Amino acid sequence: MIGPVVQLVSIVKRFESAVAVDRVSVDIQPGEFFSLLGPSGCGKTTTLRLIAGFEVADAGDILISGDRVNDRRPYERGVGMVFQSYALFPHLSVARNVAFGLEQRKVPKADIPGRVNRALELVRLDPATYGSRMPAQLSGGQRQRVALARALVLEPRILLLDEPLGALDLKLRKEMQLELKALNRSLGITFIYVTHDQEEALTMSDRIAVMDNGRIAQLGTPADVYENPRTAFVASFIGGSNFLSGIAESLGDRRWRLVGRHGTFVVRAEPGVMVEAGREVRIAIRPEWMDLFPPDRIPPGENAVPGTVQEVIYLGETIHVLVALDPGEVVTVALRNEGQLIKPVPWTRGSRVAVAWLPEDCQVLEPDA
Repeated sequence: MIGPVVQLVSIVKRFESAVAVDRVSVDIQPGEFFSLLGPSGCGKTTTLRLIAGFEVADAGDILISGDRVNDRRPYERGVGMVFQSYALFPHLSVARNVAFGLEQRKVPKADIPGRVNRALELVRLDPATYGSRMPAQLSGGQRQRVALARALVLEPRILLLDEPLGALDLKLRKEMQLELKALNRSLGITFIYVTHDQEEALTMSDRIAVMDNGRIAQLGTPADVYENPRTAFVASFIGGSNFLSGIAESLGDRRWRLVGRHGTFVVRAEPGVMVEAGREVRIAIRPEWMDLFPPDRIPPGENAVPGTVQEVIYLGETIHVLVALDPGEVVTVALRNEGQLIKPVPWTRGSRVAVAWLPEDCQVLEPDA
């Protein structure tokens, strides 16, 4: 059985008194598209730089293909790196930029042109058209492709990408997300990708490590971290969530009644999620898992909290309805847009409504670390 291609074992990195990476452990599998996701300052880029060898860990071990590499230089680790700024040499042509790493590694000169051409073709840049151009003559998307080709030409086992799409416009960014995922699949190279954009991570990743304060707050597939967030931080950082709480009363079969200031409602805890009778439980409900009904027409078996529509926001694919609950908090309900000009939502500012959702759509949260 093939083992992990990258292993981080209780990695710690400090900058003076600040702990940037705090006992991070994770195994990354061969060919995986693995994302480090989190806000600025959470430790994701430092973790990537530790794997690359640009930073030295204060404690713990970094293993690549089973070998401890803590003391190896970046070029000895078999990894490629694509930076956020692209870091192209402005005085070198596209072909020379891509060839630079090969020249530094003393690859025979006769082999370099063919490898450069293949790398450019991989990222959909015609060598005959773009090879002689200078970086200043390229668009942002083309420069990004050159930076990617420069990393791929070295045939790395692992490709590290530090927010490489951040400078691109939205349309091109979405196109490049799909292209990067396709490259990952076709080449079989392990991609380790740093981003603060949760939609980007959900689109491309096989697994996501959500980081907060130097630690991994949750690790799992995109569906895991979105549909079963473990903490309020994860629930609020990845997508939007509404939060409610109450004191738990057991109903059996992992079902609990919560009694709180919003009334009484039922939740169903996932296997392994700890809920104790008599203790406060906090839950998250995704806006798209909620619905609106007239107060006297709540479907049987659904939870419901009364409130008043505060605002209706048109977002194209969805309509967000902000509802002020009677106890005072405001929740967001995301409704599918079925055509506002043909079939507009029936709710307007001031409408009395019931916000309703199914017990199984409640995500029971652990305390944030």
